[in-house]
Amino acid sequence: MHIQHVEIGNFRKLEAVRVDFAEQTTVFVGANNSGKTSAMVALRHFLVDRADFSINDFTLSHWAKLDAMAIAWEMSTPGEEETEFNWGEVLPHLDVWLNVPTEDLHYVQKILPTLDWAGAHIGVRLRYEPKDIQALKQEYLAAKLAAASVIATAPASAGGPLVEGFALWPKSMMDFLSLRLRSSFEVRAYLLDPEKLVSPKNGIATPQALSVGSEPIEGDPFKKLIRIDEISAQRGFGFATASNRGSDSEEGGTSRGGRKLSSQLRNYYTQHLDPFDQPEPKDLEALQALHSAQAAFGERLATCFSTALKELEDIGYPGVTDPKLTITTSIKPIDGLNHASAVQYEVPTHLKDGKGFAHRLPEDSNGLGYQNLVSIVFALMGFRDKWMKVGKASKSTAPEEALRPPLHLVLIEEPEAHLHAQVQQVFIKQAYDVLRKHDQLKDAKDLCTQLVISTHSSHLAHEADFASLRYFRRLPVKAEGGSVPVSCVVNLSETFGSGKETGRFVRRYLKATHCDLFFADGAVLVEGPAERILVPHFVRKRDQYEYLRRCYITWLEIGGSHAHRLKPLLEHLGLNTLIITDLDSKDAAGASVPPVRGSGLKARNETLKTWIPAIEELDMLLDKKPEEIVLNDPSGYGIRVAYQQPISAKFKTKEDKEALANTFEDALVYENLDLFQKMQGAGLMGRIRKSLDAATDLGDLAPRMLADLAKGGKAEFIMDLLDSDEIETMKVPAYIDRGLLWLAAQLKRKEDGIAGKATQPEEVLESAVETAKVAA
Repeated sequence: MHIQHVEIGNFRKLEAVRVDFAEQTTVFVGANNSGKTSAMVALRHFLVDRADFSINDFTLSHWAKLDAMAIAWEMSTPGEEETEFNWGEVLPHLDVWLNVPTEDLHYVQKILPTLDWAGAHIGVRLRYEPKDIQALKQEYLAAKLAAASVIATAPASAGGPLVEGFALWPKSMMDFLSLRLRSSFEVRAYLLDPEKLVSPKNGIATPQALSVGSEPIEGDPFKKLIRIDEISAQRGFGFATASNRGSDSEEGGTSRGGRKLSSQLRNYYTQHLDPFDQPEPKDLEALQALHSAQAAFGERLATCFSTALKELEDIGYPGVTDPKLTITTSIKPIDGLNHASAVQYEVPTHLKDGKGFAHRLPEDSNGLGYQNLVSIVFALMGFRDKWMKVGKASKSTAPEEALRPPLHLVLIEEPEAHLHAQVQQVFIKQAYDVLRKHDQLKDAKDLCTQLVISTHSSHLAHEADFASLRYFRRLPVKAEGGSVPVSCVVNLSETFGSGKETGRFVRRYLKATHCDLFFADGAVLVEGPAERILVPHFVRKRDQYEYLRRCYITWLEIGGSHAHRLKPLLEHLGLNTLIITDLDSKDAAGASVPPVRGSGLKARNETLKTWIPAIEELDMLLDKKPEEIVLNDPSGYGIRVAYQQPISAKFKTKEDKEALANTFEDALVYENLDLFQKMQGAGLMGRIRKSLDAATDLGDLAPRMLADLAKGGKAEFIMDLLDSDEIETMKVPAYIDRGLLWLAAQLKRKEDGIAGKATQPEEVLESAVETAKVAA
């Protein structure tokens, strides 16, 4: 048995999403503010701490609906028929869908959807709802009436009129719930119908509506089914926090971690190792040793304090009726762990033979990364051993511990804090194995462990199985009054469908590079190393790209013959993407030739041929307008190509002529002819300078440039440019400049959309172009 998926609704920015759970490890990835934390908090609130809700957990766009409902209550008259309010449309909920084999029937008898259930999904909705709607209404109306009564008498008693806009609590229903939510609401569970389960569409889930008259299930339906442990993002290493100083006890079979290692050791000792707790024969030796130590220490204390106690008696205390003062001792092993230096690290000592003095430092003296790693791993070991009742925990007589839950769900938020990149990669590969490292768990089918991790780390995403990644994608704000930003969730295991070769290429490519795509605001795919080095340099140094420098852009170097293979991934991520690629013109025989109009030439570039704009003929590509080389998706993102298109240049003629570049390098030369004629250098730089001197016009220069580039030396060429002063004044190739300004406009429009502005992409692009002109 395992959790197949959960559906989260009306919770913060997760208005309706489905999150598929892998059978072992599930990793939440996505850009900042995309909903990863909201998902983890939803799991915590509904499954762990049901009293921790606040009004901020309601999706903001539903606040107005609740306020409008309360206004309708105020406006209604006695005896008037009330309009039915759809609570299901606004209440936060978590639908948990379990995959239950028939052999696990005995675990789920109380939550079977029908009596003829034959083994399938079982769904339970946990919904945060009013305990009593009528009582809520009466309490709200009474509070409003009391406030109105005070206001009505205020001018006379206060000596003047009230300040405009002033109002007493409650100003609205949400203001009322800000103080009364926990007393008025609770989590209730309902059974769901597997027949009504609907697959998400474009990442948006469609949770089923509860049937009229649905009755909640009594108690917690998952109490004996799922053990839940968690490690929160706030772990407080390197300093003592309130949680560090507080109690270390755990309740309800859940834990959030967040304690120092010495505290974790004490808790682990108490639960699994304490020889005083239901001693076994193997504990007798330790208990006898402690008894002897306690007796000897007691005798020593009595001797040491005898003089002081005698002196106390000499001054009249204790009297005849006063209790006598005596000194004794109680030694418990737990006391040895109950101090700040209980956990120490031994410092490696040069030429130490194992018998000499060893330097030791307390746990606070070690690096935060190491503390974090040790603490997390130790917490995972503790979760596992408590679930499996290792050591003293196996002798617990508590009724709730009598039956071991068949499913162990472990939640970890941002384990990468303080960890080096290499340690992050090792952790994600080993964490699940730690949770299963028990003799009864190795090959067990009836005991399942599911690990859920949320992360901002591309290193963790890099090492995780691609099929385990769940991408949280930010959606644009709907053009409706009161709309707020929301998110959807993409299951990346379904990204490539049946395209096994494409999926295999992308997985291997991302493994060979990095996984920054999953955390970026936008992406730029470039043709080769020249663009990968120079274009980011232009963005850093040119004023017209200032907005791009504020965004998180990931740069991927992938040839034009392979960029199209990323199409399914980019479309699923909904990432604004610019593809900077080359024309690579060819003749009928397939040989590379300089681009020439009216010669029947074609482009060998697969991205241009099969994706955007899906055209192969060179003449048609040269005349494409900017809006014809971009794909704008209705969901709010765009993908654009930037390739060499005609420019006007003056080269050894009095008039401007059309220049047709074929690659990034010759496009750079055509845009900066005067500069390259003066630049010094050997290799490709020297060959280009000689070709510029020898060529009679642009038509004569094109084949010379093709031959120069074919001889190689591009890497040295780029290094020479970076080392030159001319690069600071060099003109950016027009096709790249236009593409970068488009990407800035897309990202700006997205930002404006979140802020509620109605700026159109054309307006932003025109503004960016004007900025570029001023900067030039």
